Amino acid sequence: MAIIREKTTIKMRLEGVAQSHSRTDVGIRGLTKIIDEPIERGGSNLGMSPTETFAAALVGCTSVISHKIAEKNGVVFKALNIRLEADFDRRGVTLIEEVGVPFPAMTLFIDVTTDASQAQIDQIRHELSLYCPIAKVVRASGTQLNEVWNVISG
Repeated sequence: MAIIREKTTIKMRLEGVAQSHSRTDVGIRGLTKIIDEPIERGGSNLGMSPTETFAAALVGCTSVISHKIAEKNGVVFKALNIRLEADFDRRGVTLIEEVGVPFPAMTLFIDVTTDASQAQIDQIRHELSLYCPIAKVVRASGTQLNEVWNVISG
C-alpha cells in the first residue's frame, strides 16, 4: 500500500482584475470573490473592502483551525461563533501618512458550545496560536491580537 503525502509547501495563485477604481474581482480555484469599497467611499458595495476581507480571513481561519484542533483532540463543538473587533488606523489608506501597524489591536470573541473539559479548551487555545496562519501574520505585524473565549457547557 502506497503512502500518499500531501505537499507541505504549495504555491497559491490568485488573479485580480480591476473592474473599477474601487472594485477588484479576485479568482482562485475557479471561484471569484468581489472586493469592493462601500458607496460612501466611491465603491459599488458589491463585496467587502480589502481591509474587511483581511479581517474576515482571520475569523474564517480561526474557525477552521479551531475545528481541526478540536477534532484532533476528540472534542466536538456543538456551536462556534466568532466575532472580531479591530482598531483600524485609517491614516494609511486615506494617504495621510504611512502607518506602521494599521491594526494596533484586534480582539476575537470566540463563543463555543461544547462538553469539553477546561484542559481540552486550554489545549485548543494553545494550539490555535501555533497553527492559525492568519493569526501568526497578524501577530508578526505588531498587532496585539486578543482572544476572549466564552465556553458554554452543553
